[in-house]
Formats: sequence, C-alpha cells, structure tokens
Amino acid sequence: MDELTKMTATPDSRTAAAAPATRHDWQRGEIEALLALPFNDLLFRAQSVHREHFDPNAVQISTLLSIKTGACPEDCKYCPQSGHYNTGLEREKLLQVEAVLEQARRAKEVGASRFCMGAAWKHPSAKDMPYVLEMVKGVRALGLETCMTLGMLSREQAEQLNDAGLDYYNHNLDTSPEYYGEIITTRTYADRLETLDHVRQAGMKICSGGILGMGESVNDRAGLLQQLANLPTHPESVPINMLIRIQGTPLEHVEDLDPLDFIRTIAVARILMPRSHVRLAAGRELMSDETQAMAFFAGANSIFYGERLLTAQNPQASHDKQLFDRLGLHPEQREEVDDATQEAALQAQMARARLDALTTDASAPRHTTRGAAADV
Repeated sequence: MDELTKMTATPDSRTAAAAPATRHDWQRGEIEALLALPFNDLLFRAQSVHREHFDPNAVQISTLLSIKTGACPEDCKYCPQSGHYNTGLEREKLLQVEAVLEQARRAKEVGASRFCMGAAWKHPSAKDMPYVLEMVKGVRALGLETCMTLGMLSREQAEQLNDAGLDYYNHNLDTSPEYYGEIITTRTYADRLETLDHVRQAGMKICSGGILGMGESVNDRAGLLQQLANLPTHPESVPINMLIRIQGTPLEHVEDLDPLDFIRTIAVARILMPRSHVRLAAGRELMSDETQAMAFFAGANSIFYGERLLTAQNPQASHDKQLFDRLGLHPEQREEVDDATQEAALQAQMARARLDALTTDASAPRHTTRGAAADV
C-alpha cells in the first residue's frame, strides 16, 4: 500500500495488524520529542494514526449543561465557579430533574449524541445523589449517551452511577503532577487518580484531559499527556481545553497560549492514545476557524455543541454547522450497544491492558516499565 493509499484509506479498509501497538509506558522525554517535531511531520504522523482507528471526517458531538453552578469549595485558579474568587458568577442550586431532561431533549434535537452534566462540587453529597441518579436514568431513556462531572467520587458513588446507567465520568487531571500545586491546593493529584480508578473499576468509561495556557511549560504538557497515556486503560475521551481567562480568577492575566502549541498537544494526544476520542473542548470561542480546522486534522474528533460550556461561552451551533459544511465533516453516529455487550467489551479491554502490562514487565528493560511513576 503506497503512502497516498494509506492516507486516504478508511479504518474499515485497514487490517488490525497495520495499526501501531497501544502503549502505556511512555517516558517524558519521548513525549517532549514528539512535541518538538517539525509541525508538518507531527501533523502527518497524527493524521496517519487517526485514520487507523477513526473515520477522519466524523466528529462526536456532545452537549454540556451545568446542573449546579458556583459556590464550589475548591480553589482551582482557572475556575469562575470557585467560591474563593469574586467573578460575579450567579450561584444556582441543583436543577430539577425535569429541567435537565428538557435540556437533554433539545440537545438531541440539534444532533448531540452525548449529554454531559456538570456540578460545581468537591464531591456529591448523599442528599443530592438520588436526584443525580434520576437525571442519568432519564437522559439515557432518551437514547443519549450520558456523562457527568461531579467532583471526587467514592467507590460506592461510582458503583451507584454505573448501576444507574452512566456511560462516562469526567474527571480531568488538569496539568502535570509537578505544576498541579500551582493551580489547585484543595485536592491532590492522587485524589484525582483515585477517582478515575473508582470510575474504571465500577465499569464506566473515563473522560479525562487537561487545560493548556495556564502558564505551564512544554515539559508540563508532556507530563499531563504522560499521565493520561500511562493509565492502565486509556481514557475513552480526552478533552483538551484552552484556558478561558476569567476576570476575578488568579489566571485572568496569564499570557495567551500560541495556537500552534495547542495544535501540537492535540496531535501528540492522538499519537499516544490512538483509540481515544480527543475532544476540542473549552476555548473554541477564542479559536479561529483555521485553528479549529488544524485541530481536526491533528486528530481532534469530538466537540461540545451549543452556546455555553458550564459558565463559559462556546461557538453558536449555527456557526459550527457552517464550519462542518466547509470542512466536509459530519457528526459521528452513536453505535447502539446493549449494556451486557458494553460491559463485556470494557472488561475485555481492561484484561488486554493488564496483559500488555505483564508482557512489558517481562520483556522490557527495567527502567522503561514504570511509565508515569518514573517522573512523579
């Protein structure tokens, strides 16, 4: 197969043997080397990997709703919902279940396949959990995939959400372990990793990524990607956010991120996690159409659709449709899979990851098998 044929082939036209092996033992230096590649070489490599696993012109569409806004006890320096900062954000209590379901119906009507619900909590309380579980059940009954971000979860809460039918749980790592303390002090990196483990063990899919443009270094971006790529199973969804500078937060005056550095991070995320959906998340309102087009070429294949992301602005749906038409993109169709089949597939994926780890431990040099732990 010549290079032109390779680049225009669809995933169905490839054999499994042609796909590169999925790794969970990336070293920081390897990732920094990828980030430093000549731009065209990096995008070519990322697009090649992308076509091994996805329709290159399909983009998964999600809608995000804030179901409880503001007064969060966490001190995340980027977040207007933190109770530590005066950003003028109006606080809202937990929405009624039916109000959430009405928003989900509207999201489905405009083409969303996944409905994400976010609450500004350190963790969900016992009194709020019954309402949250009803939201999950109701949205799922509409035929939408469900996703929530509620802060930290106990093992029991993760199991409750899974039993209610939650498909995805979002819990971002935000940045590298080394830079994390510059951004958040009220929750540790280990807390975040523990929640991800609870989510995975309960049987749900993971949505986890980070935020760029918070003053971090290239090494920190590599460190974030290393943590994500070296998880026992890659997150099924990896949101890459560009910081939205909010007046009143400690990061309101941070220097703008070079859009090409953002694209580089998208491309490397695609290379490291070839089967994950890489989401072009917060910050799209600040991006030109050309930057978004490069992000899609670099391997981004998921967006939030709608005019708000929790409390931040997002491109209007009509503009997104126009951009999709200009680029020849189309919404990814949701595959309908029953619960038993989905659970079996997830368990098989986790078993493969454990087998890969055992194989690596047995065959690789000792210093290359520790993955993320080598640098944290």
